[in-house]
Amino acid sequence: MVRMSVTLDQIRRVPKVLLHDHLDGGLRPATIVELANENGYRDLPTTNPDELGAMIASAAAERGNLEVYLRTFRHTVGVMQTRDSLVRVAAECAEDLAADGVVYAEVRFAPELHVTAGLSLDEVVEAVLDGFSIGSAGRNIRVYALLTAMRTAARSLEIAELAVRHRDVGVVGFDIAGAEAGSRPSRHLDAFRYVSRENFHITIHAGEGFGLPSIWEAVQWCGAERLGHGVRIIDDIIEEPDGTARLGLLASYIRDRRIPLEMCPTSNVNTGAAPSIKEHPIGLLRRLSFRVTVNTDNRLMSDVTLSSEFAALCEAFGYGWSDIQWLTINAMKSAFAPFDERLELINTVIKPGFASAMAPPVTSRAHRG
Repeated sequence: MVRMSVTLDQIRRVPKVLLHDHLDGGLRPATIVELANENGYRDLPTTNPDELGAMIASAAAERGNLEVYLRTFRHTVGVMQTRDSLVRVAAECAEDLAADGVVYAEVRFAPELHVTAGLSLDEVVEAVLDGFSIGSAGRNIRVYALLTAMRTAARSLEIAELAVRHRDVGVVGFDIAGAEAGSRPSRHLDAFRYVSRENFHITIHAGEGFGLPSIWEAVQWCGAERLGHGVRIIDDIIEEPDGTARLGLLASYIRDRRIPLEMCPTSNVNTGAAPSIKEHPIGLLRRLSFRVTVNTDNRLMSDVTLSSEFAALCEAFGYGWSDIQWLTINAMKSAFAPFDERLELINTVIKPGFASAMAPPVTSRAHRG
């Protein structure tokens, strides 16, 4: 099969879908500096935006350790403690995603991390949703929120209740995040059972910093509809020398049930979940027709956009337009927006956008009289 080569600029112009992006992992460096000055945050290593962005990215990258990667968030979270700060960061998030051609996004954040200056949990959520609305206005993007509870804390039921409370105004699901090792998903079973009883949506960070037991618990105990990262499902797949693959029981279940994998290639390399983009499990998982999606995770820390992630995959695996479209439709099918909205975006925005990109160029013939 011959694939048309694609460029980063071309990828930016097609409609894309983002399911795994952290609000506190995507700030503009200049915004961090300005908010630090406004709010009295004094711990920045530099007040030069270019230097700050490079320092955060270099500190997060190439360490191969999830816990070290997560430490870089203290500066972003540190300047996101007031209503005005949260509104601004959320609005700029929507603007930046729209500029990258993202037409649908679910952006997650942990409300419990933004209350040190006196905001209530509800006020945090309201500020972020207001920011998404401001940043989306007049742009071809829809942005929803996922509320994340920290798996190393004890507020997950409270955050689950918060998510359900705001389900009709822009929150579409519940998540847990943070260091996986030693913090099993089942520790938060009461929160997941509450969300399930309320007929609401669940995605769980699993199979990133820890292996198959984390994925198994997330799905079988906690009711995860999607897996945040899920790269370690590769541990349950044996690839034979002839290119065939044997799937274990868990991998077979994940594929058979079409449970989406929110894969974040560059971030996975940063945290040591994958050795390189070229060796990322997404290549095999896509070939085996798992419900793979492509995401950014933390655009600032990993110095990526969704377009750059697709471009990196095109270079590593020779992907073309049909692959990018397949991955994009996977993501839209897996979104937590209502079915009618998902179908509308697929049929009226995504498919027409890719059809235009994939159409052969029109050549004109000179008129001969």
